[in-house]
Amino acid sequence: MADTERVYTIPLGVVKSAPIYRRSNRAMTEVRNYLSKHMKTPAENIKIDPGLNEVIWARGDMKPPLRVRVRAVKFEDGGVEAEFAGKR
Repeated sequence: MADTERVYTIPLGVVKSAPIYRRSNRAMTEVRNYLSKHMKTPAENIKIDPGLNEVIWARGDMKPPLRVRVRAVKFEDGGVEAEFAGKR
């Protein structure tokens, strides 16, 4: 049973400070940290859907999107599932 469902627009502009060959890796870390902070759960309890992973990695490691819309569902046991929710 889903406890909480929310849609977030996660800004990923901070990944520009990472080296160019690690930007999509940094974007995945930022998504996980953002959801951890806003859903109040540890980062290791967050599961990222393969569709969201494909959106971030679509243009390769050097050009992740500047923002991404994510639908996050928090369950009663504290686990969070994140999936892609739209264009931006």
